[in-house]
Amino acid sequence: MASISHDFPFGIMDVVQLLHLKVRRRQVNSAYVDCPFCNDYRGKMNVNYAKDAWRCNYCGESGGMLALYARMNNTTTSDAYREICDALQTGEYYDPGVSSETIRSGSTCGSSRSSGAKNETAGELSIVPQSEKATPQQVHQTLSLLFDMLSLRQVHRTHLKSRKRGLSEEQIQMYGFKSTPPYFLCRSLTERLIKQGCTVQGVPGFYMDKNGNWTVNFSDYTSGILIPAVGIDGLIHGAQILLDKPMKNKDDPPDKPGAKYIWFSSSNKHMGTGSGSPLLFLGDLSANTVYITEGLLKAYISHALMHRTIAATAGANNTAAFDELFKCLAQNGTKLIIEAQDMDKYANDNTAKGASKIYLLARKHGMECRRLTWNPNFKGLDDWQLSLKYGEEEKPKQRTSFKEAFLWGECSFESVYRYLEEYNSPDSDIADLHAFLGLTEEETEVFCTQGDTELQKRLMCQQRKQYFRIYQLNFDGKQKTIPFAYKGFQDMVKAGYSQPPAGSYRKVYEGSIVCPCIAINDTVLRKIRSRFGTELPEGYPGKPVAPSDVLELYDEQGRSYFYVDTEGFKRVRFSPFLAKSL
Repeated sequence: MASISHDFPFGIMDVVQLLHLKVRRRQVNSAYVDCPFCNDYRGKMNVNYAKDAWRCNYCGESGGMLALYARMNNTTTSDAYREICDALQTGEYYDPGVSSETIRSGSTCGSSRSSGAKNETAGELSIVPQSEKATPQQVHQTLSLLFDMLSLRQVHRTHLKSRKRGLSEEQIQMYGFKSTPPYFLCRSLTERLIKQGCTVQGVPGFYMDKNGNWTVNFSDYTSGILIPAVGIDGLIHGAQILLDKPMKNKDDPPDKPGAKYIWFSSSNKHMGTGSGSPLLFLGDLSANTVYITEGLLKAYISHALMHRTIAATAGANNTAAFDELFKCLAQNGTKLIIEAQDMDKYANDNTAKGASKIYLLARKHGMECRRLTWNPNFKGLDDWQLSLKYGEEEKPKQRTSFKEAFLWGECSFESVYRYLEEYNSPDSDIADLHAFLGLTEEETEVFCTQGDTELQKRLMCQQRKQYFRIYQLNFDGKQKTIPFAYKGFQDMVKAGYSQPPAGSYRKVYEGSIVCPCIAINDTVLRKIRSRFGTELPEGYPGKPVAPSDVLELYDEQGRSYFYVDTEGFKRVRFSPFLAKSL
């Protein structure tokens, strides 16, 4: 066990060992471990053994080492102190050098500390010496010149211009995206920067190799697209990498997605420097309205599509940098902050906490804050904006026949004459009239010999009216997040529900749809989802139909309920009397 000289007879790494927290990365004054509170297995909790304090960068929980033990064991900090001493067999149950007030508060930031800590099993903890971070001007000069030396590979350019990202060639150039270089260029790139008068020591991403030479931390393992983090001062404070191949820990569950983004950093290298979590600011510092989102690339894309001022951090809970930003914005005349975090804020408590902090920070600096809502079928602000940009271009529509359109109530019977005009036009290449109209040969014969009234009667006999109701999750009450919100049926099951909990829903719509008599439930449900998924009918009070919604089909025969899954529909049991009214 680690024995470190400070006010307590133990250090925070001793507590980490007692709690069996997995250590992922070690630095000179801290280590990154798996967070036991949000159960994230990516080493997001920073344990600082210079301050005996901890903070999870994912869920935002933090405190001193006694609070860490107390929270995990559901006890007081006083009892935590005694139990830790007992477990470490120090022979002490009370340290006269530590006041009872300090123990109760869980604060353990001792003034005298050694510069290292022992390994959690045996021997010395491997300490990686770090460089003090360079000044913002030095970081900007070095990183901006590094970006100038790099190019953008064609595969990355194609990706950024694809419909998934939607950027133009001009926007790619303006924002300065570049591809990471191959490993064998790292030394030469660094030497060129040094010759040009750049500081590399203390700049995130640069470190000293085993031969004492400065180099930069690029490798095949971390290859991808470099995304600059430009602050309100116009300086590059760091960069993220959109990885070509998501990164996974060896002990991650098979179904856990790997990390897509990492910071360009050298915190795990000799004399390296961590990147921190700098924010990105795009637009006018004096804008009346500023949008806040998460993810650097998401912000770039949204800014390109919306032409609005946008700020972003790498994650929903990394909101500390917004305090200084909001102070500056308020002084410059900004009145309104628009919170536009991902739709995860409805399902994930940690994301919801981050969104709530934005409201509190805006209020602290005298600004109004509102939530931007959009079609929940799209996770992020960028996804939604891209859907608006491309609209119906994504899937070219096939021509619907007259009969199909009429039976689904999408056109009046008089529309048959519009179809006939197209058929009879001089440049028409339509050969088969009854196929073009969607009629059978018998129906075509009736139309030609007995007239439109008889045909209309026959088609109306093939129609029926299907009644339906739409139920959506209710976020108006005390429950701010629901773990399966806007997610598929299996996500609902993983959240512990075998059927949709009707008490968490509200009825948002009741209506009917005209459909063919022979239409099966799945076809009717898809038609409802289509009609209430994009352009909503006038007077419709709910959100677009999305995963986690429940659709009810009913008639004189009975009622059936269907959970809207990511692709199709899952028949479920549902108790509508438990659902709230709109």
